[in-house]
Amino acid sequence: MDESLLDWFNQNDIEYILHEHPAVFTVPEAKIHCGHIKGMHCKNLFLRDKKTDKFYLVTIPHDSRLDLKAFRKSIGSPKIRFGDPEDLKTILGVSPGAVSPLSIINDKEHKAIFMVDEDVWNAPIICAHPNINTETLQLSRENFHKILEITGHEVMVSKLPLLNSESNTED
Repeated sequence: MDESLLDWFNQNDIEYILHEHPAVFTVPEAKIHCGHIKGMHCKNLFLRDKKTDKFYLVTIPHDSRLDLKAFRKSIGSPKIRFGDPEDLKTILGVSPGAVSPLSIINDKEHKAIFMVDEDVWNAPIICAHPNINTETLQLSRENFHKILEITGHEVMVSKLPLLNSESNTED
């Protein structure tokens, strides 16, 4: 885990369990290397509303796909696109493949709106990369919520529009 994130966790009394594994870039790779880790695993999308220039960090269950058409409609945006790597690095401090709900900690200027599916929000244990795709953190629901509260970001919890959702169990 990055030293600055480790320091942030220690300063804010965030408890976690760290698991190291080979780099994962896709859900199938994550299932192979992280499937044994108990908890709700996350998939994260960094999106940009081209019209309003708003950015969204969206967290959904790892085995789901966001219905972008329905999502656009829900936020009232005619054009939503994936954020480019430069914006991702500037705003969330990470590279493609390492996006995580924990990336919101790096957004000191609060440029991104954090949207999380209620199944992730309500899970007893949340599993997420600590801004690097060679590690997974297990966080209790309480510590996950505490992280987001401390950052002071706008957090929107809802039943996000998902496609082809497989089982969302927490193993």
